[in-house]
Amino acid sequence: MTPVQKLAGMVALIVLLMACAAGVTWQVQDWRMGKKLVEQAGLHKDDLAAISNAAAGQARAEQQKRLAAEQQLALQDQQHRKELFDAQRNQARLRDQLATSDVRLSVLVEDSASGCNVPATPSAVGVVHAARRAQLDPAHAQRIVAITDEGDNAIIALRACQAHVKEIMN
Repeated sequence: MTPVQKLAGMVALIVLLMACAAGVTWQVQDWRMGKKLVEQAGLHKDDLAAISNAAAGQARAEQQKRLAAEQQLALQDQQHRKELFDAQRNQARLRDQLATSDVRLSVLVEDSASGCNVPATPSAVGVVHAARRAQLDPAHAQRIVAITDEGDNAIIALRACQAHVKEIMN
């Protein structure tokens, strides 16, 4: 073998050894990086699971809060409906009593001529020493009761609206 051939063989051997070293280094780096990527993927998976659990917990809490608010509003609505029904029933009973003359509405009559509150003539109802009263015509009494009915209904509706707004603001 000639020195050039020996030199060429040595160069080839060195290149071959360098290529093998590069391949082995490449393989080792691949294993190390693969291991790091698997670890990072595991950590990422754990982070995503924690985020998902937190979001699901928050969604459950919001849903429970919404359901509690809906139940509270339903109870308030039921209470206001009962108040309205009771008021309407009482109003209907009063209208019936006025219509059958079981009850008569009256107003105070000021008698400025005499300083005495004793009626001039005793009434059949009883002897009561009080201010003089005048009975209203049943038609006028019915109109007055209708006006007060509307007022009572408006007050009940206003209370229901106020309770609803208070519940929403809390």
